[in-house]
Amino acid sequence: MLEISHLRYDVTAEDGSDLGILRDVSLTVSDGKLVVITGPNGGGKTTLARAIMGLNQPTGGAIRWNGQDITNLSVTDRARAGVSYGFQQPPRFKGMKVRNLIALAAGKEDLTPTEGCQYLTQVGLCADDYIDREVDTSLSGGEVKRIEIATILARKAGLMIFDEPEAGIDLWSFARLTETFETIHKTGNSTLLIISHQERIIRLADEIVVIEQGQVAKHGPRDEIFPQIMARTLPGCGYMREGDR
Repeated sequence: MLEISHLRYDVTAEDGSDLGILRDVSLTVSDGKLVVITGPNGGGKTTLARAIMGLNQPTGGAIRWNGQDITNLSVTDRARAGVSYGFQQPPRFKGMKVRNLIALAAGKEDLTPTEGCQYLTQVGLCADDYIDREVDTSLSGGEVKRIEIATILARKAGLMIFDEPEAGIDLWSFARLTETFETIHKTGNSTLLIISHQERIIRLADEIVVIEQGQVAKHGPRDEIFPQIMARTLPGCGYMREGDR
């Protein structure tokens, strides 16, 4: 279970005043749930996700994962505790082969062909075509994102956080991506937090959290919250409907 209590993240403006990017955010996510975090641009969604992963250090409040206080743990220690993060723009590693990257994530020196095939197939990639390719600019945005998801699967992470996974990928890759999220969710082995404005991803959610002005504006079951946000009651969200892609 993920428990966030009264979380704050303040930054200092040029005039010396404090700006509250996250303002007293409290949120509980049960094990095995797929939760979509959405809301207006600039509302604090990515800051919240990065704070959970330890990429931003909160200035107040607490984060607990499976009963352990991880508020002050390093990114490495959170990863060891089972927390993972998928970047909106995944990094590329010139000279690093897909095989080695997945093996590193799995904590192994190398992968057997069967293991490599297993993880890549789960994200819709043909292992034979990708296992020995470098994770560099020769790969498309959609390919890199799916390879990143394969590394998270290899780690068997208990909490998977994805920041706008639909950004910058083509329609076919997006369809495969949503299928991957559905497959992960059906196993029930992981809790998923996905930041998204995309209708198809929002429809996958068990629960929807709306973040506005650094606070939780709405949180509830998909069937309760979804009609409200798709009616565009939240200005500036920029929700993408099925026909927009």
